[in-house]
Amino acid sequence: MNALPSKPIARRIGRAVAMLVALIVVLVLLAWLATKVFRGGGDPGATLAGPYDKALVERGAYLAAVGDCAACHTALGGRAFAGGLAIRSPLGTIYSSNITPDRQTGIGAYTYGEFERAVRRGIDRGGRTLYPAMPYPSYAHVSDADIKALYAYFMQGVAPVRQANRPTDIPWPLSLRWPLAWWRWMFAPAVPPSVDAPPSTPLARGAYLVEGLGHCGACHTPRAFTLQEKALTASDGPAYLGGAAVDHWFAPSLRNGQPDGLGSLDAAELVALLKTGHTAHGAIFGGMGEVVHHSTQHMSDRDLADVAAFLKSLPSDRAGAAPVYDPAAARAMYAGDVSRPGARLYVDNCATCHRTSGHGYPASFPALALNPVVNSDDPTSLIHIVLAGGSTPGTGQAPTQFAMPSFADRLSDQEIATVLSFVRSSWGNHAPPVTASEVRKLRDALPPSKPVATDYDPRH
Repeated sequence: MNALPSKPIARRIGRAVAMLVALIVVLVLLAWLATKVFRGGGDPGATLAGPYDKALVERGAYLAAVGDCAACHTALGGRAFAGGLAIRSPLGTIYSSNITPDRQTGIGAYTYGEFERAVRRGIDRGGRTLYPAMPYPSYAHVSDADIKALYAYFMQGVAPVRQANRPTDIPWPLSLRWPLAWWRWMFAPAVPPSVDAPPSTPLARGAYLVEGLGHCGACHTPRAFTLQEKALTASDGPAYLGGAAVDHWFAPSLRNGQPDGLGSLDAAELVALLKTGHTAHGAIFGGMGEVVHHSTQHMSDRDLADVAAFLKSLPSDRAGAAPVYDPAAARAMYAGDVSRPGARLYVDNCATCHRTSGHGYPASFPALALNPVVNSDDPTSLIHIVLAGGSTPGTGQAPTQFAMPSFADRLSDQEIATVLSFVRSSWGNHAPPVTASEVRKLRDALPPSKPVATDYDPRH
């Protein structure tokens, strides 16, 4: 039987524990006080006198579309920019805020300086750090002139809506906001005293749009365990736009690589994809459909061309040869040979739209042959769309939508894995097989499937 510690030893242990607790409390208090002393830069008292001329407001409306502000700040069925959209995060659910010019519940009482601090520095009117669901690390690159145009638009070009902001569903103590200031200090870039617009060359303008208002890295750049993007600009290295998991999808690499980057698209095809949602190689689906619907289809041809030029300038982040079409699978199925695992499942469930050739139908049902998403090492997006279905975005130049139904109730985990493995190894595709456990894991994570709406709404 072990002897109990003597009273002097027990007292020393107790004092040591008490001192450790006191030290932790002091350090936490000092950390909290630091967030009160260092307010994050910018001038909250700066003003921009109105009324604003029509050209400035229209410029702000265009920039708000480039920044895709409506996608996050408009709830399904809600008023424009009134907030309330649920945004899942590792900490819990965050609800977007009302950014209409209502003075009680929106941002109508914000000075220009307070607006600038919120957009570029992630600090709200009360001095609290915003959750990084707001991509202020990217917006730090937006020029002074463009911030002023955005302010003019939201103050004068948006209808005010009286709608109180909804509190987060993040449990305490994770819901404490002051520790976010330390996150911001460590990971958000500093905003210089003035931010000029970049030179007007295509590469510089494209970089400005992609790295700034476009905030493409928010989805397409992998994040560290502390949730910051591993790279914020092209100069930060090959992690930038290298592909990342987001909301049960895999946002693919936007670097100019093969077989799963943008290497198979030339600049003109990339412009068409962002404008219409379609190319001969594939179609937009999932969360990117929302971006095309709200944002990129409204961008000018020049800005889209500059974006494409910049993305095509990014070197590949991986070695890989361009895949070459192989007709063997198509010939076998045409001849009635479905002996390969997954071939019969493909003929019975997929071939009507995507054809036994894997070529699909241009501008309607996307090709699976040589498709970059099909050839991704990460099969999450393919599994997701088979389980949940989806639809292509409706755009001004391509208003007709094409939907894929959910196969969650029709195919088992093993059948989905088998047919996707067949797709990923046919027609010249070379990607790892899919396992039933990968399908099961995603099936359990997704909400119950719903019929795909024929009237497209990007938040379905």
